[in-house]
Order: sequence, then C-alpha cells, then structure tokens
Amino acid sequence: MVELMVQQTTKAPIGAYVCLLKGCSRRKALAEGKQVHALIIQSVLDSNIFLANTLVHMYSKCGSVLDAHKVFSNMPQHNVYSWTAIISAYADSGQDEEAINLFHQMQETGLAPDKVVFVVVLKACARLAALEQGKQLHSDIIKRDFHLDVIVGSTLVDMYAKCGCTEDARELFNSMCERDVVSWNAMIAGYAQNGFGKEALALYEQMKQEGVQPNNVTFLLLLKACASLAALEQGKQLHSNIIRRGFQSDVIMGSTLVDMYSKCGCTEDARELFNNMSERDVVSWNAMIAGYAQNGLGKEALALSEQMKKEGVQPDDVTFVLLLKACASLAALEQGKQLHSDIIKRGFQSDVIVGNTLVDMYAKCGCTEDAHELFNNMSERDVVSWNAMIGGYAQNGLGKEALALFELMQREGMKPNEATYTCVLSACAQSRLVDEGCCVFDSMCKNHVVTPTLDHYACMVDLLGRAGCFADAELFINKMPIQPCSVIWRSLLGAARSHGNVEIGRRAFDCVVKLEPKNAAPYVLLSNIYAAAGKKDELAKIRNEMKDAGVKKMPGCSWIEVDNQVHAFVVGDATHPQSKEILAELDRLVGLMKEAGYIPDLSFVLDDVEDEEKENALCRHSEKLAIAFGLINTPPGTPIRIKKNLQLCGDCHNGTKIISKIVGRDIIVMDANRSHHFRDGFCFCGDYW
Repeated sequence: MVELMVQQTTKAPIGAYVCLLKGCSRRKALAEGKQVHALIIQSVLDSNIFLANTLVHMYSKCGSVLDAHKVFSNMPQHNVYSWTAIISAYADSGQDEEAINLFHQMQETGLAPDKVVFVVVLKACARLAALEQGKQLHSDIIKRDFHLDVIVGSTLVDMYAKCGCTEDARELFNSMCERDVVSWNAMIAGYAQNGFGKEALALYEQMKQEGVQPNNVTFLLLLKACASLAALEQGKQLHSNIIRRGFQSDVIMGSTLVDMYSKCGCTEDARELFNNMSERDVVSWNAMIAGYAQNGLGKEALALSEQMKKEGVQPDDVTFVLLLKACASLAALEQGKQLHSDIIKRGFQSDVIVGNTLVDMYAKCGCTEDAHELFNNMSERDVVSWNAMIGGYAQNGLGKEALALFELMQREGMKPNEATYTCVLSACAQSRLVDEGCCVFDSMCKNHVVTPTLDHYACMVDLLGRAGCFADAELFINKMPIQPCSVIWRSLLGAARSHGNVEIGRRAFDCVVKLEPKNAAPYVLLSNIYAAAGKKDELAKIRNEMKDAGVKKMPGCSWIEVDNQVHAFVVGDATHPQSKEILAELDRLVGLMKEAGYIPDLSFVLDDVEDEEKENALCRHSEKLAIAFGLINTPPGTPIRIKKNLQLCGDCHNGTKIISKIVGRDIIVMDANRSHHFRDGFCFCGDYW
C-alpha cells in the first residue's frame, strides 16, 4: 500500500494515512512508517494535529523516541493526546524520569491531563519507586474524581505496592468501589513482590469468595508467592487449577511452574514438567538450571547446559550467571574458564552482574589472583563487585587483603552495605585479626553506617571464639540487643571444638539444640569435643541423645573436576567405575603418610566401633577419595581442586597437608566454610580454621 501511494501523484485522504500509520505501529515497521511520514510532508498535511499525534504514536511504538520527539517539537500546537503520545513514548522506552518531566511541562501549559496520562505517569513513578511524586499524582487524581475509575485505581494500588507501601496499597484496594481482575492482580503482586507471600495467597482466597475468574497473570503471581514460601501443597493446588483452565501450555506459565517446584525442593517434579513442555524458551531452560543450582545439584545444572547447546538454544546473560554459580559450587574451574570464554565471545563481560559472578566463581575456586585481575578490569563496579572480591579474600583466609580492599572501597566513595561488613568481619575471623575485626564492628555501630544484624553478631562471636577469647565471646552474646540465633551458638560451639573447651561446648550445644532440634551439626561438634577429651561416657550419651532425637548426620560429599567432567564421591564410596584404582592409590598414600608421621585422629569418627574400623572409615572420607582420584587422573604437578559440602574434619586437614608434601602438588579444598590451600606439607590457613 505504501509503495502504491509513493507511485501515485494524487493526494490521499487523511484517513488513509492514519490507517497506514496504525498498521506500521502494530507491525513496528519503522522504515515503512518513515515513508508514510514523507508522503504526509509532501501532501502538506504534517501540520494536521490528528496526523501529527498519530505519527508520534507510530514512532513511539517502533522504538524511535528521537523521531517521536522531533515530530512533537515541530507541531504548531499540542492537545492532551499529543502530550499523552510523547509521554508514553518516553515511558515505553524506559526513560521514566523524562516522562515525568514532560508531564510537569504539560501541566505548566494549563492543559488538563486525562485518565490515560495519569495511568502512564503513575506507572513511571512505580518503576522508579518515586513515592512522593506518586502521592502528588494521587492528590491530583482525587481532585479530578479519576480515582473512581477502575483502571486508575488499579494503577494507584500498583504504584504504592511497587514503592513498598503495601499497607497504603491495601487501604486503596479496599476502598475501590469497583474491582476487576487487574485490581486483584495488582494487590497480589504487591504482596508477592514485597515478601508477603502468605498475604498474597490469603487474598487469592478472598478473590475466589467474591467470585472473581483469575487469569493467567493471577496464577503466575501466586506461583511466585508459593515459590518464595516453599508452599508446595498450595503450589500443587494452583497447578491443578492451571491445568483445568488450560493455561499450562503457555511457555511463561510452564517456566514459572518449573521454578515453583524447584524452589520447593522438588527438582524431579520440576524436571518432569520441563521435559513435558510443548514449547521451551531460554527462560524455561534458565528456570530448570536455576532449580538444580539452588538445590545443590551443580553437576546436573552443567549437564543441562550441554543439552541446551545441543538443542540450539542460545544462552543469555542470566544463563551464564546461573552456570557460573554452579561452577563455583563445585569448584569446577575448567568449565568456569570455558564459560568465561563464551561470555567474552557473546559480549556479556561488560555486564556488571556477569562480571561480579565471574569474580565470585574464580575466588570460590581458590584463584584469588585471577579474581582480583578481573575485578580491577571491570568497566563498572557496584557494591556487589566489592563484596564479591572482599568475600573471596575472606573465604581464602586472606584477611589483610580483604581489609586493604575494604579501605580502598571507602576511599573511592563506594558506600559499604550489610553484606560488605559481613564479608570483612568474616575475613578478620578467618585470619585471627581480632583487634581489626573489633575496630570494624565498633566503627560500623558508632558511625551508624549499618545497623548490626544477626550475621554481624555471629561473625563477632566467631572472631572472639576462634581466638580462644571465650569470656569475651559470652559477654558479647549476653550484651546483644537482639535474641541470639542458632548460628551464633554454633559459632561458639565450633570455636569450643577447635580449642577443646568442654564446658563452653556443652553450654553452646544446649542453646543450639533448643533452636534447631533436628540439626546434626551440634551433635557432631560436641561428640568431637568429648572424643578429643577422652570423655567416653559423655560421648556415648550424646550418641544416644542424637539417636533418640531421630537426628541423622548429613553424609559428606566431595566433587572434583577432571577433563571437564565433575565426579562426586561420598564417604566410603565404592560405586565409581575406577573404585579399585582409587582405593589402591589410597592404600599406597596411607602407607607413605604413616611413614611421614601421620597418626589417624580417631576422635573424628562418631560410630562406636573398633579402632581399626574407625581408621578405615577415616581413610575413606569423601575428600580423600576425591584426592586419590585426582592423583591418578591428572598429570603430575598439576593442582587438585576439591569442593566439599561439609566442613573439613581435623584428620583430613592434617592428612592432606602430608599428602601435598608426598606428591608435590598444590591441593585446594573448598569446604562449607572456607578454602584450604595445601602446599608442601602446610595449609595457608596456618591451622587456624
């Protein structure tokens, strides 16, 4: 049609141009839209306000805000529709501040805004969390009686909710004389987005009672609420309703269901759903990869990414962030490096979130120098970037480097947040920097930079306890302005185990068990204390208490990456295809270790069995199996990297020091708390862990 009009010399009616421009808007056909614009100019119709407004709208929908603004600026006069079109153009392109500024300019001209303009500007305020401007708009809306309109009312509810004012949003919602499904969705979304999942689900029940036919958006919001609460049963009920209403075939719904089941810990159900999806996009793949990664199944996450490649699905920046986290959880350095290479090829490295995750991955694989080089080369850094690097130093026992970076962060004008102080205090605790840690905590409190949280208090107890300052640690706990949580008592219990303090250990144990009766960790720690102190009667009692309480110790699991494949081992594992060779290598190593002075520390075996069985069990700990596997499958001299799900036991720590000297290799073990770097018979932690 456009080509025909170009060829003809006769002037077309205004209605024809309007129809063409609307068609271009729908199809986002910018090139054809510009041709129509040229025809309008040739026909000397560009001064027509109706056509000009339609042109502004067309350029807006085609994503060309500059062209929209040019048309708007050249108009001899503007009406409310002109302003609505240009304000919408800026808002739709994400330039919300400019949209709000244009709205104020419109008001200065004396033109009265209509409902549509108010809705557009309210949405801009919501995205910016510009509460004060939103409140002013609300006042103007009331003056013009627009607040009775259901669309305006729903948008007001959404604005208050997105600004974090859920009580104001609910008050508005309750006062609405008319509510449609969009109104209910706005309030449900407000609750879900602000961490009030229970309230979102309760509102859904009220919605049903009032007879309102939730739509697909309602179910998406409710599934997210269930995911945030790990409310599996309610999630399953919603799933049934979704199937009944025929919404499950929608790719967004399918992806959200996968996410809900994953966040409820049901990765098998999530995978079954994922496999049965009739259509999958990158978001679907990301949901399943995230499900594996968040549930400690990093190996499965990486395997799924290989399937994703085979099916020709292109990863986005979110995919890479998830996979890097999976690599970090497994200390899978080689696969992490490959991902880094792919990230560079696709141009994602400049993204600050991707950069932060790369820094975190290298640090968690024990490569702090590589992490720091990446950190230094980042084109943009936010507070998370600094936290990732400081936290990386903390995890690797480099407390002085963490403190130096913390000081540099402040000199460069970056304001620390709660997580920053947690990382710094943890670094001090890991490196015996007691005075420095106390100074950081005091500065945080006195300068009112951050209000101390339970994490900060736990770090301080850990700092004092590790240093053997038990009187100070208990005094600190007693003076806390908030009730101590289980993490704080576990920190004290762990310190008591390190120093063999039976009395402190028992007191801390009693406090932990009251708060976490089903957690095996305190039973294990106290058992270690009793065993090391030779208190056999107390050891027998604590074993019985553990059995009576139905508490079971989580099995130790270690992962090692060889030739881009991640291999997992559990204590006493004999299922690996190379088990025979692994056990033979272990027997060889144990013989050499004993010659070098190694004496198995039987206090780390809780089972009431003979000493020979205890020694055999110690030699079959998961990290020792992983080390043996690494030794027989990698070239001499190459470092061995292992990830463990639990804290490294004292016997394995001592044993690995000796192994590193015997085989002449660096061995890096990332346990649940920190990284241990063994070299030539020593650990970089200085046996302070």
